Amino acid sequence: MDTTGPIRHVVPFTELGRRDVGRVGGKNASLGELTNRLGGAGIRVPPGFATTAEAYQELLGTGDLRRQVEAQIDRLHDGAPLDEVGEAIRSLFLARPLPARLQEAVLDAYQRLAEETGREKPEMAVRSSATAEDLPEASFAGQQETYLNVRGADELLQACTRCYASLFTDRAIDYRERMGFGHLTVALSVGVQLMVRSDLAGAGVAFTLDPETGFPDVIVVSAAWGLGETVVSGRVDPDEYTVFKPSMKDPVLDPVIDVRIGTKRLKTVYADTGLTRTIDTPDNERTQRVLDDAEIRTLADWAAAVEEHYGCPMDLEWAKDGLTGELWIVQARPETVQSRQQHTSTLSRRRLTVTPGQPLVTGIAVGEAIGRGPVVALDAPVDLDRFPRGGVLVTGVTDPDWEPVMKRAAAIVTDHGGRTSHAAIVSRELGVPAVVGTGSGTQVLHDGRPVTVSCAEGENGRVYEGLLPYEETLTDLAELPTTRTRVMLNLADPSAAFRWWRLPADGVGLARLEFIVAHQVKVHPMALLHPERLDPDDRHVIDRLTEGYLDRCQYFVDRLASGIARIAASRWPAPVVVRTSDFKTNEYAKLLGGRPFEPDEANPMIGWRGASRYYSDGYREGFALECRALRRVRETMGLTNVVVMIPFCRTLGEADQVLAVMAEQGLVRGENGLRVYVMAEIPANIILAEDFAERFDGFSIGSNDLTQLTLGVDRDAEALAHVFDERDPAVVRSIQSLTARAHAADRPVGLCGQRPSDDPAFTALLVEAGLDSISVAPDSFAAVKRHVARAEAALGSGPGGDG
Repeated sequence: MDTTGPIRHVVPFTELGRRDVGRVGGKNASLGELTNRLGGAGIRVPPGFATTAEAYQELLGTGDLRRQVEAQIDRLHDGAPLDEVGEAIRSLFLARPLPARLQEAVLDAYQRLAEETGREKPEMAVRSSATAEDLPEASFAGQQETYLNVRGADELLQACTRCYASLFTDRAIDYRERMGFGHLTVALSVGVQLMVRSDLAGAGVAFTLDPETGFPDVIVVSAAWGLGETVVSGRVDPDEYTVFKPSMKDPVLDPVIDVRIGTKRLKTVYADTGLTRTIDTPDNERTQRVLDDAEIRTLADWAAAVEEHYGCPMDLEWAKDGLTGELWIVQARPETVQSRQQHTSTLSRRRLTVTPGQPLVTGIAVGEAIGRGPVVALDAPVDLDRFPRGGVLVTGVTDPDWEPVMKRAAAIVTDHGGRTSHAAIVSRELGVPAVVGTGSGTQVLHDGRPVTVSCAEGENGRVYEGLLPYEETLTDLAELPTTRTRVMLNLADPSAAFRWWRLPADGVGLARLEFIVAHQVKVHPMALLHPERLDPDDRHVIDRLTEGYLDRCQYFVDRLASGIARIAASRWPAPVVVRTSDFKTNEYAKLLGGRPFEPDEANPMIGWRGASRYYSDGYREGFALECRALRRVRETMGLTNVVVMIPFCRTLGEADQVLAVMAEQGLVRGENGLRVYVMAEIPANIILAEDFAERFDGFSIGSNDLTQLTLGVDRDAEALAHVFDERDPAVVRSIQSLTARAHAADRPVGLCGQRPSDDPAFTALLVEAGLDSISVAPDSFAAVKRHVARAEAALGSGPGGDG
C-alpha cells in the first residue's frame, strides 16, 4: 500500500476493527471487525479496502474547497434553499480530481485485489462510510451513495469522487441538521469491496430483532432476486423468513417458524456498461423462495454471532453468489430504531373511536399509530415548501431522497415495499405511521382527499375516507401491579402477536386457530384433501394458492403452523393455549372450497362444531391436518409452551374420542410435556367437572357460550339482550362450582372473554371465586391488571395481602 508522506490514504479491511470508526467510518470499521474477529464463526466478508478520514481532510485542503463549503453552509443557515446549497457543494467536489497520492493509493490497492482474486478487472462495490455513521444514537443509513458493479481504474476513481460528493446530498445535509452534527466535523471514507455476483442469485437484509416491533427473540431475513438494492430501497416486496432464536440452540430443531413469499416483481442485475439495471423478474422466480431452510439457518447463525459479538441488535446486508452458491455478509451496523425503544416502560396506544367503513386501500402496517390529513400524491420528491406539514404522503416507493419530505408527513402510503423497505425503516425512526405495499395507493388516493391512515389494527394497515377521530392512551408498564391471578392475552392475529411482547402478561390464554385458518390459510382443509368435489372456479383459485406444493395439504399445515408458532414465540416460555378450530358450519362454508363439505343448519351455534367434528367422517381428515400443524410447532420448531385446548366438548365419550384421534396423529397427552385443556362452556362440563378433569389438564371458561346455554338465550338475539348476563346467579354459581371442584382435582381454571375488560365488578367476582387466570384482549390488559389487583387487595389475597 502507498504510505508516502505523513498520511496513510488507504487501509485494507484486514487491518481494521470497530474502534476505527473515526478513521474509516462505521460501515468500513464494521466490515473490518467482521473480517478479523468473526471469520472463525464461518462468516464470509468480501475482501476490500477503505480510504481514510485523513485522505478526506487532504481533499478538503486542496485549493480553497473547505472555505467554499463553509460559505455554502452559511448560506443555508441564512435561509438559502436546501436543494440549491446541496447542488452547489456537490459541484465543488465533482469539479476537481482527487489528490494524486490518494489516486495512486486507491489504484494500488485495487491492483492488489485483482491479483489476489485472479481477475483482470474485478467488479467492485464502492460505498460511502461517514465517520458519524452507524452510531447507536443515529444510523445515518442511506444518507450517502453506493455504486455497484464498478469496473476498471477510471470508473473506480470516478465512483470515489462521487462518494465524496454524496456527503452533501440534500438528505445528508438535512439529517445532520436535525441530529445536530457539524457538517465539516463529519469525514467520509470510501469503502471498495469485491462484488458478490448476487445479480445471478439473490440478496437482502437480516435484522436480529423484529424490525417492526423490536421483539428480540427472532431474526428476520428478507430476500429478493438480484442485487440487494431493491430490498434496501423498498422497490420490491421481498420474501421474509422469521427464525426463532431459542430454537437455534438445539441443532435438531427447525427454528424457521415463518416463511412468507413476496411478489419480487423487479430485480437489479449487472448492465453491460459496468453499471446496473432493473428488470422485471421472470414469472417462475416470483413465486419461488430465494433461500432454502439451510441457507436461512446459516444467515441466522451468522446474524446471531454478530449480535453476540457486538452486544447489541444488528442490521446486516447479505448476498448470495450465483457462481459459487456461497453466502456473504456485505454490511453490518447496529440497529438504531427498535433497539432504542426496548427498555421503554411506556405503552402508547391509539385506536379509532368510531367504527370505520371499508378501507380505501390496505397494505402492511408500519408502527402502531394513526395519522390523518389531506393526501399529497407525488411521483418524485419536491421542495419542502411544496409539501404541507401534516399531509399524507402517497407515492410508489421511497428512497433516501424522500426523507426531508417524509419527516413533514402525518402518515405515509406506498404502492410497493415490505417491512424492511426504506419507507418502513425511516417511518419507524420518525415515528410516522406508514402503510406500505398497498399496490394501488397512487391510483385510489388523489391529491387533497382527506384520509385516516390506521396502523393500530394489527399487521394490515388501512386507509379510510375522511378524518376519523381517535384516542391515545399512555400506560407506564413499570407501574402495573403484581397479581396472584395470572392475567393473560387473547390473541387471534399471528402477524400482530409480536406487537405486544413488552406487555408483562403471563402467557396467552386463548389463541384462536380458526382465525389463522380464515385469514392466513383461507382454504377449507377438506377442499385440499378432496379437490374432486370442488367447482372449477374454486379449484383454480386453490391451485394458484398452493402453487409450488407437491402435497397441497402441506400448504395448510405450513401456513397454520407458522401462525401458531408466531403467537407461541411471542410469549415464550410462558404457556400459550391454542384452541383447535371452532368454526360453526355457516362460517366453515365461507372458506374457499368449503360449501360442498358443510351442511345447512337451522342453528349452527349449537350444531356441528368443536369436538363433535374432530372424530366424525366429515371432518376427521381436516382435524388431522390441524394436529400435524400443532405437532410441527411443538416437536419440530421446539415451541413446547403450546397447550392444546378442545372447544365445545359435550360428553365424556366425545372427550375420549377426540383424545384418541389426537394420539393417532402423534399428539399424546403427557408426552413431551403436552397438556390438553377443555373449554368449559356447556353445563355438562360443570356438572361432570371431576370426570372431565380426569381426561384434561385444565379448564378455560367460555363465558359467552356458558351464559347462553345456562340461560337458554341466543347471545346474538337483540330482543333478549337484557337477559343475557354473565353475572346472572346461575352462571356465577356454575363458575364457582367448577373452580372449587377443578381445584380439588388439581386442575387450573381460567376464563377468556371480553366481560372482565368492560366490567370491574365481574373481574372482582372471578377473583373471589379463585380463578387461576383471566385472559383478555391486549389493549385491555393494563386496565384488567389493575382491576384484578384491587379485587385481590380487597380480599387480602394478593401478593401484598395475607391470603
